[in-house]
Amino acid sequence: MIKLLVVDNHPIVRKGLELLFVTSPQIQVVGGVNNGEAIFDFLKQHPVDIILSEIDLPKLNGITALRRLRKEFPKVKTIIFSSQPEEIYAINTIKSGAEGYLMKTADIMTVKEAILKVNDGNVYLSHEIAEQMSSKKRGSRSGSYYKKLSMREIEVLKLLASGRKNKEIAEELDINEKTVSTYKARLMKKLNVSNIVDLISRAKLLEL
Repeated sequence: MIKLLVVDNHPIVRKGLELLFVTSPQIQVVGGVNNGEAIFDFLKQHPVDIILSEIDLPKLNGITALRRLRKEFPKVKTIIFSSQPEEIYAINTIKSGAEGYLMKTADIMTVKEAILKVNDGNVYLSHEIAEQMSSKKRGSRSGSYYKKLSMREIEVLKLLASGRKNKEIAEELDINEKTVSTYKARLMKKLNVSNIVDLISRAKLLEL
């Protein structure tokens, strides 16, 4: 039986996934938590095989949690389950240590397929993204931009676009303020803008 932990700040999502697998002979939802910090409290108390996690989480965002999981609980596998644009986040979350990326628009069979595939030691991506990785084709306009950026740069850009200040970004990503400023400078250079207003406009173009 695959032990699954669901991480999402929406109770209806956590409950819905629990009900989805309540009669499953293969997958058991052993718990649900609503923020990134709570993942680690739960794992210290309960055995978990796979985590199904949103990216946008309170206290500790999903990508930062993913990096920490790789260090503290390397045997636990993670599937990102998010409404964030797949073409921007999927490949970079895999590079950051996730074993799969699922859009929240996925149907029930796809969710089950992804969990079983990851449990067997494989990586799960949609057919479109998997093809993009193998053929190395350029995607949409937003895709051509995101390929210039690292996952950490995307995180910083997303937080800037949400109105966070340097200090708040530093605290959330567990980095210092000087590093945030360095990332901002890199983002401006890579996205060919000269000020924060244009940088945030670019983030909206990327639908972050």
